[in-house]
Amino acid sequence: MKFIFTCGGTAGHINPALAVAGRLRELMPDSEMLFIGAEGKMEMELVPREGYQIKGLKITNISRERSLNGLTHNLDTLKNVALSHKEARKIIKGFKPDAVIGTGGYVCYPVITAASELHIPTVVHESNAVPGLTTRMLATRVDRMLVGFGDSRASYPHPERVEVTGTPVRGEFDVYTRESARAELGIPEDVKLVVSVWGSLGAGHMNRIMTELIPMLDGQQGFRLIHAAGSMYYNGLVAELGEKAPGFEQRGAEVRKYIYDMPRVMAAADLVMCRAGASTISELSYMGKPVIMVPSPNVTNNHQEKNARVLEKAGGAEVMLEGEFDARSLLNEVKALLADQDRLDAMSRAMSSLAVTDATERICSAILDLIQEK
Repeated sequence: MKFIFTCGGTAGHINPALAVAGRLRELMPDSEMLFIGAEGKMEMELVPREGYQIKGLKITNISRERSLNGLTHNLDTLKNVALSHKEARKIIKGFKPDAVIGTGGYVCYPVITAASELHIPTVVHESNAVPGLTTRMLATRVDRMLVGFGDSRASYPHPERVEVTGTPVRGEFDVYTRESARAELGIPEDVKLVVSVWGSLGAGHMNRIMTELIPMLDGQQGFRLIHAAGSMYYNGLVAELGEKAPGFEQRGAEVRKYIYDMPRVMAAADLVMCRAGASTISELSYMGKPVIMVPSPNVTNNHQEKNARVLEKAGGAEVMLEGEFDARSLLNEVKALLADQDRLDAMSRAMSSLAVTDATERICSAILDLIQEK
């Protein structure tokens, strides 16, 4: 069989597609996969790293800015949609897929609509509790609409047609134990590991917090820190830390542009600090990791805080709102949690209770069932 996946913009859209593609490849080793992404976006780097071919379309977002610049941007976007739709049709006709699967991002719109026009079976999966603009636009055109959260079904015009599957997690998250991951990373058993990642692209405010927090470390704090700055902020952050805290690596802090080996790093972690995107939540719950969540305030309908509050209510997360804390209070919260192993264990159990461990299998079944029906 042949499958086209389309996704883009952030790891939260890309990783679910990689998870499903990986499982389909395990089920059908002779199957062929092709990804379609947006030129210049991170999928153009992440997808080839996993051994898949990807083709890029020129696609841009919709600006909500009410100005001449916003209008000009949106006119360019309309032009790009038309051109990318034509290119998507060409790619689909050449590849002849049995199904086209979208997992979020603006690039999904031209690809899924082109596949629908060509009578190719189409599936869209929405990870977040609140559907994005692209998903809402495609909901009435797609053959199968899959969602990660049951409560989100009410957001669609035909909720009875929406299937709840959970959000898939890549098979690599089954590879590591805490012990094997820590051995590969060179972290002693008696040293706690804290992982800090504020979105796959980084976050300006939280990176500023981390440039204040890391100089507070003295190497005797009892834990190591791995912080992912994001490609937009990495160089500036490292330069600033070089001035504020020369030799910060010796203080127990490692700064990366992006955590490419997230399954290994997350397996080794004792505590994670992060945003509240649906894909991240799925990975954390799958791994049963205690978490301090700082929801992004720059998302549709504040859906990240809604996501985070679900984890908080279950007892798996501490939620701190951006702008309501400083570096010192964040560091104090980290130290307090790491000093209370019983609390960490309870948070871990609560996170595990929220996991949908067969989400990838459910989505693969939905895709294969649709192909058989068609």
